[in-house]
Amino acid sequence: MLNKFLATGIAAAALVGVAGTAHAGKDLDAIKARGSLTCGVPTGVAGFGLADSQGKWVGLNVDVCRAVAATIIGDAEKVKYVPLTAQQRFTALQSGEVDMLSNNTTETLTRDTALGFDFGAVTYYDGQGFMVNKKLGVKSAKELNGATVCVQPGTTTELNLADYFRANKMTFKPVVIEKVEEVRAAFFSGRCDVYTNDSSALYSTRVANVPSGQSPNDYIVLPEIISKEPLAPVMRHGDNQFVDIVRWTQYAMIEAEEYGITSKNVDEMAKSDNPVIKRILGVTPGMGKALGVDEKWVYNVVKQVGNYGESFERNVGKDSILKIDRGLNNLWTKGGLQYAPPIR
Repeated sequence: MLNKFLATGIAAAALVGVAGTAHAGKDLDAIKARGSLTCGVPTGVAGFGLADSQGKWVGLNVDVCRAVAATIIGDAEKVKYVPLTAQQRFTALQSGEVDMLSNNTTETLTRDTALGFDFGAVTYYDGQGFMVNKKLGVKSAKELNGATVCVQPGTTTELNLADYFRANKMTFKPVVIEKVEEVRAAFFSGRCDVYTNDSSALYSTRVANVPSGQSPNDYIVLPEIISKEPLAPVMRHGDNQFVDIVRWTQYAMIEAEEYGITSKNVDEMAKSDNPVIKRILGVTPGMGKALGVDEKWVYNVVKQVGNYGESFERNVGKDSILKIDRGLNNLWTKGGLQYAPPIR
């Protein structure tokens, strides 16, 4: 009987060994061959994806691209950024112009299925909100009865807006404008009382697009969130290994934050006796092999890009011009939704 159990255990171990080595697909092979990742990013959203005055791309979405490059290539700078509008992004991904999107794209059922995409982990839990001029004296969206609202046509934003006012037995007058630049101009000129969009876009607009002579402090984003907008990177169906790498790179940044591993202390943490930290940082080998990358992949990500909390605070949080509260994007241990499966 003992020999029977021993034989079964050896067979199981052999199967684990076979399954434990990842095999690259065509997208991953192409990235490795060219030595760089091609990443579709926003055309310019402060805090999320924007070329700075020196032409360097920075932002929360940009950091995802950098982290994936660090995992695959070992160098977070090996990224080619392709700015794409909302209308261009899906075609660019489907055609192979970019390897992945990291540009404030909401995961939905039809995008995941009918469009032939795979989504990574959620980079930013967002939702539709409202921004108003402080002079209105409004503290809540429930006080917006009879307001004029700037909104883009043909969007879920427009549908959510109508649903919210109907559900709360309020009326509003829509000011429907197609181009986002013209929507912002209409709002800041006082043509409408309210601007509605994803909260991330509202915070970005408030900081980066206020006309001269006005101040971001003249405007407030109201506390109500009226929709779910989980923003995540997007890849094409067909290369499961590449999708795994993107998703686990994001999880690694969250795990690193949870275990207190930062870009500043990662070298010291690599000396830890904690078996979980040793496994995460590749001191105990196996996780890199399972993913098909270098055993120091998490070390490279954290050292070069930082953990999730570092990226959040630097780009959109307390250390940025946006000053967005962590809220839903805090770790699960602190009341947020950022929760990573274990690296083991």
